[in-house]
Amino acid sequence: MKNIFTISFLFFAFSAHAQLENPIQWAFTAQKIGDKQFEIHLTAMLQNKWHVYAQDAGEGPAPTVIAFMPNPLVQLDGSIKEAGKLESVFDKNFNSTLRFYSNKVDFVQKVKIKSSASTVLKGTISYMVCNDRKCLPPKEIPFSVKITSK
Repeated sequence: MKNIFTISFLFFAFSAHAQLENPIQWAFTAQKIGDKQFEIHLTAMLQNKWHVYAQDAGEGPAPTVIAFMPNPLVQLDGSIKEAGKLESVFDKNFNSTLRFYSNKVDFVQKVKIKSSASTVLKGTISYMVCNDRKCLPPKEIPFSVKITSK
């Protein structure tokens, strides 16, 4: 009986640890770049040896996908740019060249606001992180960024 309890406890402890693993931290900010013009920065900081896939990841892993919720006060200006050191590696498991970022990547979306009122831009970001031994399941998280024109 004692062994069953010990085995059950260890299984629970390892399961809980696996669920808590989060090698990526996100920061969401707005930077004013002109009159009623802003850059929305979705910045990923990764633990050593981990990487997150680019928006155009290659065949196989889940790419990073960013979706903005409609806001009548905000107009998106162009497409989302990636700022970071892009790595491209052929992966024989997927038979594809994969594109990803290690350490840090900044996804940047330019926007124009239609009035001088403050607003909040919301959305979701879905992504997948891997290291040289494993990948975590794709994850989707919500974000919100306050845009203040003053």
